[in-house]
Amino acid sequence: MVPDIGRGSRTHGLLVYLYGPGRREEHTDAHLVGSWDGFAPDPGRDTSPDPDPKATLARLTAALDLRVKQAGDRAPAQHVWHCSVRTAPGDRRLSDEEWNAVAQRIVHATGIAPDGDPDGCRWIAVRHAEDHVHMVATLVRGDLRNPRLNYDFNKAQAECRRIEKEMGLRRLNAGDGTAAKNPTSAEKFKAERTGRAETSRETLREAVRQALAGADDEKEFFTRLHEAGLRVKVRHAPSGDALGYNVALPGDRNRHGDPVWYPGSKLAPDLSLPKIRLRLADGTALRTTAPAADGRADGAEPARERRSATGLAERAAVLLDSGDDGEAAAQLVGVGELLDAVAQTSPAATRTELAAAARTFERATRSHVQAERADTRALRSAARGIVRAGGALGRGEDGGTTAMLLSTLVLVTLAAAHWHSARGHAQQAHASRQAAEHLRAAYGRAAATPMQALRDQGRALPEAERRIHQATIRAALPGAALRADSSSTKTDALTATLAQAERAGHDPKALLQQAIDMRELDTAEDVNDVLVWRLRRLAQLPAHPGEATRRPKSGTRQPKTPTNRTSNRTTPATGVRPVASSPRNHPSRR
Repeated sequence: MVPDIGRGSRTHGLLVYLYGPGRREEHTDAHLVGSWDGFAPDPGRDTSPDPDPKATLARLTAALDLRVKQAGDRAPAQHVWHCSVRTAPGDRRLSDEEWNAVAQRIVHATGIAPDGDPDGCRWIAVRHAEDHVHMVATLVRGDLRNPRLNYDFNKAQAECRRIEKEMGLRRLNAGDGTAAKNPTSAEKFKAERTGRAETSRETLREAVRQALAGADDEKEFFTRLHEAGLRVKVRHAPSGDALGYNVALPGDRNRHGDPVWYPGSKLAPDLSLPKIRLRLADGTALRTTAPAADGRADGAEPARERRSATGLAERAAVLLDSGDDGEAAAQLVGVGELLDAVAQTSPAATRTELAAAARTFERATRSHVQAERADTRALRSAARGIVRAGGALGRGEDGGTTAMLLSTLVLVTLAAAHWHSARGHAQQAHASRQAAEHLRAAYGRAAATPMQALRDQGRALPEAERRIHQATIRAALPGAALRADSSSTKTDALTATLAQAERAGHDPKALLQQAIDMRELDTAEDVNDVLVWRLRRLAQLPAHPGEATRRPKSGTRQPKTPTNRTSNRTTPATGVRPVASSPRNHPSRR
């Protein structure tokens, strides 16, 4: 059950809309299901001998506005309170009596008309569809004072959660006040009217997030906004210092022909200029390489940047499992930036799903847990490197490292879901699980070609060599981890990877054990795929099997088995160097 609250100044205009046919002829049988005294005139069910709906509507307007006129100048300018409440798809059809009970509980919970208060505001509840009801109230009490409506939306949300439980309706996730503002009904209708797939608010929010992903400073952030084609207006203090910013889409204008501006803080709580400055100052992205003349970082191929980011994503998953809350919250912010960077540079085959994953996971980056901003530096650096390296190809090493990174990000988002669930962050946990589903879909497309090539190579191995590596797999993985997806035919890609690692000079048994010990495998949908990408990164094997294999440097034949407990001051279990070190020295770059 979802409430939506707004304010206005025209009681009659709102009633005309509620009792009218609607913008798309969707209103049917509009009628009252409840009112402040139970006897309000109903233009939809006028039982008088000579009914006149317009006259009845005028009488209803006058009755609602009576106290507003009595209060005169003391009445608020926005004196109309409008709240719609909608049931979720699949919920049963509520009767008029049940909707009346819902309306009474909402106006009581929000302070519009508390139970037993004879001076409560006048209100009505209008139903013109099966799945929702509209409450309209005028904000002057019987004693001509204004009602106290502090946090009315939060109170309505909380009451809806109780109603869902008591009426057996679908129970939605409770919010915590950190979500981005939803588009208004007017914004949705405008998007539909102009043929846009989403509202301007949603388009701008995504564009600003992508501009922020890995940005080095405030100047670069604003430059990226301009390069994205947005209109940008910066508000300055008399001293010349920037106080805030507004963005607008080109061509998006109001009825007066002026651009429709959105302040950053109205797009999302963490997109205000002060919050952005905190992120830029405390989590400044480490510069990977000096930019070349063409704008790319020197030698910053997409494949190399994605391989580097995979190790940092593994580290984020470990910290979500075992780090303190401030550390973990910072990792979520960094992972959000990494997803934004990957989404805007992904090939066409995965772009839609990755954009959806980034857009969904945005909700999981905010909670009331205070992030330790300095812990975002490594991930912000990875996001910066991916953006500066440019778009990745969907084939060859680019495609392989994209699959490698996406496989890890699936596990990171599932770790985020577990972290949020453990702290009662229902909306954030749900968003994390949704992001994981989008990432799985993108991974399936990105991994299809390299994984098939690896399976073919595994089946082509000499039988004796093949049996040796399969025995290594069976010995290293417990029966529960093998499951049905790890049969002899399903482990072909893993077998091929172990064979290539051995030819590159690694000990297959030690390397496989290191990959298993990096973190749990219980949340993996396919254990084999996860281990293939871990092994290929640890052994510095090409992500695409068609590429040449690099031999490890001396002393790296048998890497030490990592532990699962890490911090931002020590070398993480994934083999990634501490955050303070330069990404240029990352093991995957050697």
